[in-house]
Amino acid sequence: MASIDTDSGFDTLAHAQRLKAAGVEDKQAEVHAAAARDSQAGLATKADLERLATKADLYRALWIQTGVIAGIVGVIVGAMVKFL
Repeated sequence: MASIDTDSGFDTLAHAQRLKAAGVEDKQAEVHAAAARDSQAGLATKADLERLATKADLYRALWIQTGVIAGIVGVIVGAMVKFL
């Protein structure tokens, strides 16, 4: 039962041992550690947030580049229309 959950980084073994050291019975400590781990399921980790921020930065750069390209094309088309 007790292990480190690699998704959330929650160490159920350390949590259960801490509870046992405080006088909680073994079975209760293990169940509490598992419940604490399960309560964190689906929560965003720091790595998740950093990955999203990086993705947002890439999209922002793409939109800026698209705007610049659209502006340049607009200037070129405007110049072509004016001189034709």
